Amino acid sequence: MAAVLLAIWAQWPAPSTDSFFASEWLRDRFVRLQASEEPESRLVLIDIDEASLSAVGPWPWPRRRIADMIEKLLSSYEARGVALDMVFPERADEAGDLRLAMLAEHGPVVLAQALDYEKRQLPVRVGAIGGSIPASAATVSTATGYVANHAGLAKAAHLGNIGFVPDKDGTIRRLPMLTAFDGRLYPSLALALMNCCAAAKANTSTIADGPERLDYRRAWSAYTVVPASLLLNQGVPKELIAGKLAIIGSSSLGLTDRVATPLEPSTAGMMVHAAQLSMLLDRQAGSTPAPWPGRIIAAMFAMLVAAIAAYTFPRLSALANVTLLIGASLAWLALAYLIAPHDPYFSTTGPLATNLFLLAVAVPFDWQVTQRKSRKLLDTLRQYVAQAVVDELLRRDLKDPLAPQQLNVTTLIADMEGYTHQVEALPMEEAAQLTRDFLDCLTRPVMEKHGTLDKYTGDGLVAFWGAPLPNEDHADLALDAAEGILQEVRRFSAAREAQGLPPLRVRIGIESGVAMAGDFGTSFRSIYTAVGDSVNVASRLEQMARDFPHSVIVGQGTVSRSKRHRFILLGERVLRGKERPTTLFTLDMAAQLDPSA
Repeated sequence: MAAVLLAIWAQWPAPSTDSFFASEWLRDRFVRLQASEEPESRLVLIDIDEASLSAVGPWPWPRRRIADMIEKLLSSYEARGVALDMVFPERADEAGDLRLAMLAEHGPVVLAQALDYEKRQLPVRVGAIGGSIPASAATVSTATGYVANHAGLAKAAHLGNIGFVPDKDGTIRRLPMLTAFDGRLYPSLALALMNCCAAAKANTSTIADGPERLDYRRAWSAYTVVPASLLLNQGVPKELIAGKLAIIGSSSLGLTDRVATPLEPSTAGMMVHAAQLSMLLDRQAGSTPAPWPGRIIAAMFAMLVAAIAAYTFPRLSALANVTLLIGASLAWLALAYLIAPHDPYFSTTGPLATNLFLLAVAVPFDWQVTQRKSRKLLDTLRQYVAQAVVDELLRRDLKDPLAPQQLNVTTLIADMEGYTHQVEALPMEEAAQLTRDFLDCLTRPVMEKHGTLDKYTGDGLVAFWGAPLPNEDHADLALDAAEGILQEVRRFSAAREAQGLPPLRVRIGIESGVAMAGDFGTSFRSIYTAVGDSVNVASRLEQMARDFPHSVIVGQGTVSRSKRHRFILLGERVLRGKERPTTLFTLDMAAQLDPSA
């Protein structure tokens, strides 16, 4: 739940700020990868570059030269409209300023002014601000001051704002389309150029609140850039400019109009306005990517990953879960790459924060829980199997050594014959001690032969071989344990007879076959046991020993699997619960004592 809430929270940062999750860093890389180099044929950029300054003269140029460029663009080259990405706060040559004023007042020309968004003790007020448009219902950015053109250019019909507020890392990702100042609204340079000179005006009702993210859909190489010196010398093919919107700016380092964008760390400022103008033209043409609910998709993806993790964490290893989260992160990167052009405000890294949280917190926590559970299970297992078996399980690093599985096992069931008769006349403490001593005789050989102690049955036990670790010699190991039990009981009985106590006899039933072995416990108690037909047959064989003078009765399954024991055929009997006769055997103890037999 915490991981999902983290992803949802990441989706709603303020639209004008970067989120805590480095979303902008990732989105910038998406922008670079997706930027198209298809030529932008609707606008042209006139660049006062280093070569132009070297050829024509150093900056600042006379206003008449700026006017010459505008007149050539509008007359000789038939540009649809011209915007200047520069402000003239002071008067220069009178004739040049007059020509600029006339062009701005009567022609398709947009002059620039820079609105200031910084809160200063002394607000900036330079020049004569103008070019406001009717107010709209949009929540827009608010300026605190301005740097505008001198009063001689105040009658310009169209003025556009070139002021901006970079993100905290200094990168320009957003530009205000509209800015409020002293109760009036001022359009950006690109919006003013659209309203002035495009085939149709921009629809301001669709403008987003506050600074609007630039989509930077086009690489800088997609824009037609004409050096100003070539334009002044009329050395530019007319088709490069005719019918297009033109922006005059500068890429010269000396003019210091350089900014950082997602596409490049240092870009001419006019390129940012060009990107906004392209975005407005795309909207007008209806060619912008269809909007997708990126935030909702991101939140749903995070919930899906969290749900999968909740299922897999208890069932898979830590390595498998880490691999799953890495795969989910890669899948999200691919999905975020597809969503990015369709939703400018969703957090590209929100679901990655979810995965990181799961990786840093949930995976270690689940690993600790699993380890505690495994230690608990192994501690439980130590009660049933020899330490050597436990050590081997640990060495193999099995995820769940007690998980139920079908295995070939040999089951040994042993019991004291006449137990009730033996203990009925004894005081409780003596009866308890007799039981403990007898169970010791049964248990030691089982553990020495690496058997698994299933349970004690009062005066007997159930043990098996072949689980939890498979063992090809499970039948012979069980038979070895039976021989050891006979010897232990024989010694214990002789000691009792020497004290004048009644002798003891053990009955043992052994059978081999497929059984389900594993932890079949509940939340209240853990128990490792084996269940299956061969286990039931072993129990019947132990009971059948009452009818024979032999202490060990062995089934056909064990005989067929034994490699180093000899047997005596006892015949066939129908065991309880069986329809067909079962062939019975006993150990040939004489052959065991005489290996040459």
